[in-house]
Amino acid sequence: MLKEYKSITEIVGPLMLVEGVSGVKYDELVEITAKDGGIRLGKVLEVNGDKAMVQLFESAQGIQMSTSKARFLGKSLELAVSEDMLGRVFDGLGRPKDGGAPIIPEKRIDINGQPINPAARDFPDEFIQTGISAIDGLNTLVRGQKLPVFSMSGLPHAELAAQIARQAKVLDDSEKFAVVFAAMGITYEEADFFMNDFRRTGAIERSVMFINLANDPAVERISTPRMALTAAEYLAFEKDMHVLVIMTDITNYCEALREISAARKEVPGRRGYPGYLYTDLATMYERAGRIVGKKGSITQIPILTMPEDDKTHPIPDLTGYITEGQIILSRVLHKKSIAPPIDVLPSLSRLKQKGIGKGKTREDHSDNMNQLFSAYAQGKDAKELAAVLGDAALTPIDREYAKFAEEFERLYINQGFETNRTIDETLDLGWRLLAMLPEGEMKRVRDAFIEKYYRPAKAENKE
Repeated sequence: MLKEYKSITEIVGPLMLVEGVSGVKYDELVEITAKDGGIRLGKVLEVNGDKAMVQLFESAQGIQMSTSKARFLGKSLELAVSEDMLGRVFDGLGRPKDGGAPIIPEKRIDINGQPINPAARDFPDEFIQTGISAIDGLNTLVRGQKLPVFSMSGLPHAELAAQIARQAKVLDDSEKFAVVFAAMGITYEEADFFMNDFRRTGAIERSVMFINLANDPAVERISTPRMALTAAEYLAFEKDMHVLVIMTDITNYCEALREISAARKEVPGRRGYPGYLYTDLATMYERAGRIVGKKGSITQIPILTMPEDDKTHPIPDLTGYITEGQIILSRVLHKKSIAPPIDVLPSLSRLKQKGIGKGKTREDHSDNMNQLFSAYAQGKDAKELAAVLGDAALTPIDREYAKFAEEFERLYINQGFETNRTIDETLDLGWRLLAMLPEGEMKRVRDAFIEKYYRPAKAENKE
């Protein structure tokens, strides 16, 4: 029998203190019943002796301490899961948001999940095609990887997220693929954009969406990514699907964490964020991966806006420690109307070498990528030199590299948000661009690939 307590002694904002409790656990769900019979949900944030600190999922307005009752439900927040989730939109607490009927659950799963045992992890080594050249060709996404996108305020990371969700796939058509999309603290306009885009393109059919709006409670924002990851784990490890989890915006999630930490009067860490921010982010990010003996996998693309465009801010800094690389968006490229404005040189995928090559993408992928990186870096250096000393200071080969850098940005990176390129199209485009440079500059390409790919591209350019 669940106990009811009429001993609510303090209410401050969304926080409530219940005294005289026994057998209550951290993260346990609580039902608050007001005098008029209205029920609101909350969860236990802290237990100290016979006192429990409860965080409400909704406003505390209208709750009177003398007439309200608290009932502890003996379980944590759970998500009702079923394959019928695909094609549906939910709020941050897993309730239908699309006007459809509630899911008839196959089971209910605690959203806090369990970390994958390191000994049971399988190494990520299969290519995921996003259809975006700057990612597929140069910073390849591998199945089971965590690859965040570092953006800045005002840059089109929402469009990039929608494009990846729409285009991403594994190359083996026999494999089942799904996208779980979690949006935290976004505006109504952004939510409308994502839902309309998914419906317009048909991506909704293979997607599960969790949407938390900016005016929703902070505690719901904290549960949203965990709801999404619980759905992903169910689809991946029980239904053998390859699941791509896209979470935007992690910065809003961390702000909610800071807000709750301040309300609990915890000692702040860097920039006011709680000292356990690293641990908290790791409990989410480390739920990605592959498990030995299981067909399915979870690949994560968390998206975050760097406050003040600062890479050393705690959120991107700690995210970079936990994840395997980063895709960085550039304000400079955005001002040149290049879309998506991915800055390929500081971007990095630490697992890309494991997911490319013969049998995965194409035999020439590694050489093509290395030569493009080298040529683009030299081209950018030449352009910077010209900006300081003038074009007259450049050698003839420097001018060729500078021209290559401009064409690389215009044709390779700037593909727009609607173009979906196969990996073969991306690699062929890379060779056509490299063919602008003399053969003697192909220092990172093996002779066999110069013969097979570079020279035919050179001949094609002359035509």
